[in-house]
Formats: sequence, C-alpha cells, structure tokens
Amino acid sequence: MHNIKLMLIPIRCGLNLIVQRSSSEALRECDRKVHTFLIDSFQVIDSQCIKLSITMAKKSFREAKVAKKDEFYTQLADIENELKHYKQHFKGKTVLCNCDDPRVSNFFHYFSYNFEQLGLKKLITTCYKSQERDLFSQNNSEKAIWLEYYGDKNNNRVPDPEEIGIHYFNGDGDFRSAECIELLKEADIVVTNPPFSLFRDYVAQLVEYDKKFVIVGHQNAITYKEIFPLIKENKIWLGYGFKGGAGHFISKYEDTATAGDHREGMIRVSGVNWFTNLEIQKRHEDLILYKSYNPEEYPTYDNYDAINVDKTSDIPMDYYGVMGVPITFLDKYNPEQFEILTLGIGEGNFTPTKKYQKFRDPITKEFISDKRDYLLYIKNENGKYLTSDNYRVDKCYARILIRRKQPVNYAQPDEQLAQAAEPQAKYKE
Repeated sequence: MHNIKLMLIPIRCGLNLIVQRSSSEALRECDRKVHTFLIDSFQVIDSQCIKLSITMAKKSFREAKVAKKDEFYTQLADIENELKHYKQHFKGKTVLCNCDDPRVSNFFHYFSYNFEQLGLKKLITTCYKSQERDLFSQNNSEKAIWLEYYGDKNNNRVPDPEEIGIHYFNGDGDFRSAECIELLKEADIVVTNPPFSLFRDYVAQLVEYDKKFVIVGHQNAITYKEIFPLIKENKIWLGYGFKGGAGHFISKYEDTATAGDHREGMIRVSGVNWFTNLEIQKRHEDLILYKSYNPEEYPTYDNYDAINVDKTSDIPMDYYGVMGVPITFLDKYNPEQFEILTLGIGEGNFTPTKKYQKFRDPITKEFISDKRDYLLYIKNENGKYLTSDNYRVDKCYARILIRRKQPVNYAQPDEQLAQAAEPQAKYKE
C-alpha cells in the first residue's frame, strides 16, 4: 500500500489547495500542471503559506519597475517551450535557480521532474527571505533557504522530501550575498527569472563569474549601456522568446491587460524575452530577404549616414551599407549574416552628423527647448519637429545600426533568396 502524503499543490489560477494523494496519483496530476511539495518534511513553510489564497492581478512592466515590484513567476509552459531547445547543454551539469521561491517556482518543478531526462548532475535553488522589499518570495519566510537535489533515488519519478536537501542561509538569500555567490561558483548553468529592476546587476554578476545562463528579461534591457555592448560583442543573445513577444506571469499586481488577453491570476508583460549565452540553432539561421532597396521606401537619416528600415522583414537584400533597424531585429540576428555596429540612441553610442541646437514650434515658429541630439531623425514634410533651418523631421524609435556581411560567393540579387535559405552560409567581413 502506498504511503499517503500531505501535499501543497499550487494551482495555476492562483489558489493553493491542500489535498491528500498517493504518490502515483500525484505523479499523474503533477506532470506539467502543478508544482508539488511534500509539506510534512518541508518545515520551512509555515501555516500562513499553506493556507494562502491570493487574488492575483496585473500591472505594466513600467509601473512594476518604478515601484521595484519584481514578483513575476514564470509559467511552466513557457519554461518548457524555451528550454526544449537547450537540452543538449544540461547533461552532467549543475543548474542554479537563484531568484526563486521553490514553493511556487516552476523552474524548480521543471528541473526536478526532468532531472534524469536532462542528465543533470545537481539542482540548486535559493529562496530570498521575505521582507518589505518585494523581490522574489510571495511568502513570509522567517529565514532564507536553499535546496539541493541530486535526483530520484527510489525510482518513483517524484522528488520526495527525503531526497531534497534543505539548508538555511545565515543572511537574506540575496543573489549578491557572499553565501549565494558561493553557490553560483558551484553552478555550471543559471536558469531563472531575475528581478527586472536588478537586471543590470544580475547580468554583470553572471559575466563576472563566467557563467552560462538562460534568463528572462525585458527587451528594454537591450538598450542599457551595461547590456548592449555584450550583445554587440556576441557575449549575449536572445533565445526563442515568448509567443507574440509577451508573457503571462503568475503575479499579484494590478491587471492592465485587455479583456481579450486577460488570464486569471496573471499579469501580461509585453516585450519580454529570454537572454542567453548558450548556443542555439536559431542564432545561425539566415534571415530570408526578399525586398529591393529604393530611396523612397528606405530614407536616409537626416543626422546620420544610414538608411531607415522600419521592419526587420523589410531589410533589403541588395543593400550592404549601414542600416537602422528596430531593436526587435535581435530576435532574428545571425552574427554570420549581419554585423552590429552600434546603438542608434544615446550619447556615446553614435555620433550624429548634425546637431539640432533647438527645434522650432511647428505652429508658432518659436524656438523650443526640445533638444535630443542623440536620436535618429528622418526628413518628413509633415514631421512633428521643425528644425532651426526650417524643415520638418520626425524622430525614430530606438534603432540598432547594422550592416550585412557579404557572402563569400557573392550572388546577384535574384540568386540571394536561395542562398539565404541555406543554413549557416559563410560570409566575409
């Protein structure tokens, strides 16, 4: 007869229900649906946590960043959809999830239930001590903890409590603490959803300790002065991403999603992506180009010698000069096909060929103080801004300045479609 265990099952709708199940039933119910923890030996979880029933809500990324609210828990389905592309990297490796509360973390669920399939050596996950700061844990733990798991020992395909080592931190479990850094040194690959407001610090630490990683971040981070140089130098790139460029995260913040995109107990965050430095196939797939260059469709910037491309799919197949493309281009970026030159926004990234000392008000013709020299502008007779030389311009959204690499066996434009379709084509500088 199977032993009956008391389990806490966090349901995705946001309600935590306590039920009794045999281990075999739990296996069937937990598979890709719920994250099961055996409470009878998980002493760190208090009664308040067990009875927790939260009405979850949603809030925009911008509001969350300003308020330092980073409590976004990634859905299991999103983790599975991304990590299926990295399975070959995990064999024999120690994985660290150091921004996770294992009681609600689907990262712990994914790696503990796929430990043998991935061939992991060890799984480590850490839990931040809850304080008034709203970082990692939605539960009020009096002590920060970290778990270690070496895999299934009794062949029941369930991570049992006696198989999970539970340890207490002396400090608060912050990823920047000396205790957590020691765990980081032990890890081969870091996989987690770090707090968006601390993304710069988090990535800097990973780079400092030369760690491989797959982490969730917002696309705005691409323009950070600490992050973009790493992208340009091919030290970080984008993963496969979230469907539609937006993710639904388990969270308790105020809902701002439209009714048609509302999911109970979750917050919709636009512009999120996966950042990694592990090799993946998509990074070496050529972007198929089909449009031809013409000056009317691809105007030259008024203050920089480059053409503007509004959509990544519209990059001309017969143009090898400098181009400004949206930051979403990085989702299709192949370093063998394109060269990243710089970021077309911000002082220190590019040097404009002309500076607009002041703009003039389009109506009153008076000079106004809207001075933004380090943006890219396009002449437009109906543009919003009137230059001091009395012509109108429009400013562009953030652009990345790139250049195509010419194939070694250069083909004429009508041959380039077939050539671009060949995987991992060779290019010359």
